[in-house]
Amino acid sequence: MKLKADLRLVAWELTKRCNLNCIHCRAYAQDEEIKDEYNTERCKEILEQVSEVSKPIVILSGGEPLLRDDIYEIASYGSFLGMRMVLATNGTFINSDVVKRLKRSGIKRVSISIDGATSQSHDSFRKVEGAFERAVEGIRYLREGGMEFQINTTITKINMEEMEDIVRLALDLSASALHIFFLVPVGRAKEMQDGSMSPDEYEIVLNRFYELKDMVPLHLKATCAPQFYRILRQREEEKGRKVEFKTHGLDAISRGCLAGISFCFISHIGVIQPCGYLEVECGTLNQNSFKEIWDESSVFKDLRDLSKYKGKCGRCRYIRFCGGCRARAYEKSGDYLSEEPLCLYNP
Repeated sequence: MKLKADLRLVAWELTKRCNLNCIHCRAYAQDEEIKDEYNTERCKEILEQVSEVSKPIVILSGGEPLLRDDIYEIASYGSFLGMRMVLATNGTFINSDVVKRLKRSGIKRVSISIDGATSQSHDSFRKVEGAFERAVEGIRYLREGGMEFQINTTITKINMEEMEDIVRLALDLSASALHIFFLVPVGRAKEMQDGSMSPDEYEIVLNRFYELKDMVPLHLKATCAPQFYRILRQREEEKGRKVEFKTHGLDAISRGCLAGISFCFISHIGVIQPCGYLEVECGTLNQNSFKEIWDESSVFKDLRDLSKYKGKCGRCRYIRFCGGCRARAYEKSGDYLSEEPLCLYNP
């Protein structure tokens, strides 16, 4: 079975510079000057290339994207081209003036990373004292300024017991949504020996997350956890309910791993990857256009052909909905088409 390429999301690492030093950072970001990142005009050219393929949601990310002085100009240009521009930030630089400038630039939603329900647990992830309080303060400015925001949380063995407290925090802060990410062992996360959950723990947490979605008035979405979309269908089928979900927008529930199918990642130096965690180069914007890479990359073509998937992923009846995490498969075996190592389900 071959899936049609349908570009809906692009995550763009505008900079690798960051004021925090997070223990799970895939980019090894740190607070130092980055010399090889693209300038404003080159960023605009890339946005033009992306817009020739489709009008996706573009996630302006990093590092910390608010460390770029031209972030508002880049966002404005993407908005002018008809794309939905959103910002992924750690929240520590947000104040009332930043909110006004984000709104003027056309940013539609801001995601704030919160990895613990308390300052102690969050700051231990971020390795900077006061990071939690500054992020919560930034959220208050967003709320007062009428800017839509969501909270992004990376779930690991360290903070998995806090998940429900983080859901309550998101409710208390009036977030539009909570997106949970599951640890992928790349970057600094490779050094987190105590961070990875077992397949059993992974299954328990995802089932609890499924149960929470009907218990709280908050949009909950799992990211980098494709098995959730298998669990979701299993649980809905058990209830005799037809599986119908929103398939467009930031909170779309459509498929687990979107890498190379409806999503891709652009690095700060123009390298295209299926996602930020799957460190396989599909092409570089220094040599080819975005459209050429999106249409012709052999890696993207592999990921869109489900008949090439191996192991139990290749045999699974949920493959079209889940797909397994291609990044975890690659980190475990060196083959991005191999089976997802953290999946408990046996087809």
